[in-house]
Amino acid sequence: MESSPLFERYNTSIPRYTSYPTVPHWEAWQHTQEWQVQLALQATKAKDGIAIYIHLPYCEHLCTYCGCNKKITNNHRVESPYIDRLLKEWMLYVQAFKGHAITISELHLGGGTPTFFAPEQLRRLMEGIFAQATPHPQLEMSFEGHPNNTTLEHLQVLRQLGFNRVSFGVQDLDVEVQRLIARIQPLENLVEVTENARKLGYNSVNYDLIYGLPLQTPEKLANTLREVIALRPDRVAFYGYAHVPWKSRSQRLYDKSHLPSPAERMALYEQGRETFLAAGYEDVGMDHFALPNDSLLKALHNKRLHRNFMGYTSNATPLLIGLGVSAISDLGTAFGQNSKEIALWERMIDDQEFPVDKGLVLSQDDRLRQKLILDMSCQGSVNLPADWNFDSHQLRMLQQMEEDGLLEKQQNRLQLTPTGKLFTRHACSLFDAYWVPDGTSSLKRFSQAV
Repeated sequence: MESSPLFERYNTSIPRYTSYPTVPHWEAWQHTQEWQVQLALQATKAKDGIAIYIHLPYCEHLCTYCGCNKKITNNHRVESPYIDRLLKEWMLYVQAFKGHAITISELHLGGGTPTFFAPEQLRRLMEGIFAQATPHPQLEMSFEGHPNNTTLEHLQVLRQLGFNRVSFGVQDLDVEVQRLIARIQPLENLVEVTENARKLGYNSVNYDLIYGLPLQTPEKLANTLREVIALRPDRVAFYGYAHVPWKSRSQRLYDKSHLPSPAERMALYEQGRETFLAAGYEDVGMDHFALPNDSLLKALHNKRLHRNFMGYTSNATPLLIGLGVSAISDLGTAFGQNSKEIALWERMIDDQEFPVDKGLVLSQDDRLRQKLILDMSCQGSVNLPADWNFDSHQLRMLQQMEEDGLLEKQQNRLQLTPTGKLFTRHACSLFDAYWVPDGTSSLKRFSQAV
């Protein structure tokens, strides 16, 4: 494929669409009673199976590429107080559901570094959560693990608690790249945790990789891909490095000499994509690849694939509850994000308040556009409402994408072509009423689309 002209044309800042409307367009909650009202309206849905995301923000070392909300410390005395408050926050939700039964169908531990926490602390957290809820018969539980500090005891305890999927943050295996991004993790550590997870019965072992990292080259990436594929992870998230120095101060350590050009960056993605496809993986969409037996790929083929703040998932739950500092909740009719400041999050919970400080109640138009974006990102196609009209800039982009062979339009149906699948975020933006291509408001909010 002659990629350079296409990727130069579409090399713009675009949301990842883990939500719609996207987070920069959310507003500060005037008072948390608004959030409690929204919860009360959705309380009866809790019995149908909710998803829970728990943010565990602590890391012992700063990885300079990382744009996540994290707190760097070697003081493990923070563990117990943080777990205490997570359980208090969970009780606020239990009380808001006003006695309605709660069934949990999906639970994910993210961070930060969840395995910063001792296994006994994670056990205490899980036992506290499930003391107030019933596990769904098809419950899926997953956590993010660092290959350097995910011990055999972590894997054993979490498996006993019902966790069946683990995602290891690999990023890149080249020593020079690892040194620059301050994430030294020997290959033998990855091999050991992968083998241990499989021996203990985890049915999905996933890796996160990043292309476009500082000092990354095709040769270095080829070595990483070879080592990774030899370990046969069930699923790979192959993310583009999000260079957002206005948001992440540690990324200001890099300058343009460290980073690949847009053309080189895209060549790295194409190299990874072709390597995964040749190794028997299938392209799920938006940076995800999976082996044929993985639940994510089965969900794609069965048209059950869903996308939320945890990325792609095989469960389309009616409610997603986010616990912990900066965690995001999705009630279907409203979004809410917890305070990003640990001290404020702690204080609000101690005052028996929901620590939600920004969010949005979705309008009817928001919900319609949200469905179209979800269809495009999860199925690669949408059926347009009969009375749908694109605005002028969206119509120009649609026509350009059709001319470039990225989208095909037949009557009221829009379908991504195989090449167009690489530009899914652009196709989603056709339904975004808030985003303006190359608008000054977007330039310092979102990462590059490819």
